[in-house]
Amino acid sequence: MENSERMQKQLNFLLELDKLKNRYRQTYIANDDLPCGSAEFEDNFKERNPLPRKENDAEHSFSLAIAVMLLSEYSNEPIDTLKTLKMVLLHDVVEIDAGDTYCYDASGNQTKRERELKAAERIFNILPSEQAADFRSLWDEFETNSSPEARFANAMDRIQPMLLNNYREGISWKEHGIHFPQVAERSMKIKDGSQSLWEHFYSMLEKSRDNGILPE
Repeated sequence: MENSERMQKQLNFLLELDKLKNRYRQTYIANDDLPCGSAEFEDNFKERNPLPRKENDAEHSFSLAIAVMLLSEYSNEPIDTLKTLKMVLLHDVVEIDAGDTYCYDASGNQTKRERELKAAERIFNILPSEQAADFRSLWDEFETNSSPEARFANAMDRIQPMLLNNYREGISWKEHGIHFPQVAERSMKIKDGSQSLWEHFYSMLEKSRDNGILPE
């Protein structure tokens, strides 16, 4: 493959992933009320982006990457941090086609795997063949939770929305009628990647329950 053709495939992939900025999740960002500059800019921003605001997939993936950098010392097993960073940055690219399936949506989760496999086949194959295979392999590894890196990456994927929901006094949990047993059960996967982080976050969930943020 000529360099120009290879480069164009890579740039096409970058442009495709920019769509993640318009794929919104159910979790609200922590600090959407911070000043953004001039009063004029602030007014225009709020007019286009009503508050409170939900995060998009690009923001979620960025947050997971930072979490990996900060918290990798708590992994149950030694991990390759760079590999784990790649994994969390790629784990949601399939949502460009498949959309974000809310983790507590029983109906949506019945078809999630089929939709995401189809998306992975199209999106990763925008790349040159060897990069497509490498990136797809990382995505598959995350999905199957089949390595220390995947287990820690999946733990981060559970922790981040819990942290935001708790900070925002359960706004998304309340919006969807989510209760403590549902979140507690989902949090169990954190243990596969980090026992110490799971203990911390489970304690946080119990406090949220006791304070009425997350109803029993």
